[in-house]
Amino acid sequence: MDEVRVKKVYFNGSMVPLSGVRVSPFDYGFLYGYGLFETMRAYNGVVFRLEDHLNRLMESARVLKFSAIPDTIKLSYAISETLEVNGLKDARIRLNYSIGEGAMVPDPDTCKEPVTLISAQEYTPLSGKIYETGYSAILSSFRRDSLSVLSRLKTGNYLNSLLARREARKAGADEALMLNEKGHLTECSSSNLFLVLNEILYTAPAESGLLPGITRQVVLELAAGLNMDVRIQEIPVDFIKKAQEAFLTNSIMEIMPLTSFMGQPVGMGKPGPITKKLRTAYSSLTLAP
Repeated sequence: MDEVRVKKVYFNGSMVPLSGVRVSPFDYGFLYGYGLFETMRAYNGVVFRLEDHLNRLMESARVLKFSAIPDTIKLSYAISETLEVNGLKDARIRLNYSIGEGAMVPDPDTCKEPVTLISAQEYTPLSGKIYETGYSAILSSFRRDSLSVLSRLKTGNYLNSLLARREARKAGADEALMLNEKGHLTECSSSNLFLVLNEILYTAPAESGLLPGITRQVVLELAAGLNMDVRIQEIPVDFIKKAQEAFLTNSIMEIMPLTSFMGQPVGMGKPGPITKKLRTAYSSLTLAP
């Protein structure tokens, strides 16, 4: 985190300077990745789909049996305070929720007090040119596990995604598409995947081993409102080669066209009409009062 650009962060109930944050060396989030996080985007001071993000955090904490379930109302106020104290309107927000400090010998039941950290930075959207060109992707050698509940939770166990992302960067690509153990397409290292084939919009189900993203859900809602034919199903890897369009989604970049895969164009190698239509609809939502 760039300390020059961050005045204060929210840490366990108080706004403190970044230099004042002290996390125990026995915090299980640090030691074992036993924690959760949410990445959100604020538009003109309003956090987009804040309730959805906080509800996902709360439900995930229940699944992972945290000693205390996050209070979404308190977190909502804390996020607003973080934006206000740092003088931010358009921002990238990161909320971390760790199970807390525990015994040196691994035992989650010894963790009694969860740790909450909220930080925010000014966010400048990607240039329009990038959305016109689109992202490139490779096929990662790292896999998602459809049998693991962790694949469907936004946890601090993020190493699989980081390694896939590094793999993409080394190959000169923007993203890495990831298969599950069955060889089906799931998502990318930090985004969900949509494909368009014969005017039908496809995305894989959560059960295939992907994180059901907030932006992914918004896209599904928008597609339904636009009377698009949507299929949530297992996706064979060859679909990416047959697709007329593809795009990626997450809360920060919103809807990003995927125009190149393994050095070959996806469809015509440029953003398609369905992608553009959904991008326009999404932008209208973020601008709504």
